[in-house]
Amino acid sequence: MLKTYKVEGMTCCGCSSAVAKALQEALPGATIDVNVAVSEVTIEPACDDDLVKNVIEEAGFDYGGPL
Repeated sequence: MLKTYKVEGMTCCGCSSAVAKALQEALPGATIDVNVAVSEVTIEPACDDDLVKNVIEEAGFDYGGPL
């Protein structure tokens, strides 16, 4: 099962790379797909929303919640 989250503040490929790297480090083995064009990140398998929120915010971006 996958889950998609809104991530505010991503404006470039560098931003999406930073989010992807932070999530991959926190969620080893998960598939992370960051789409900067729509400010979303999809994670498979789904995981704890609070963990995703903390990782995104620690990477310097605004967590917009699950979609």
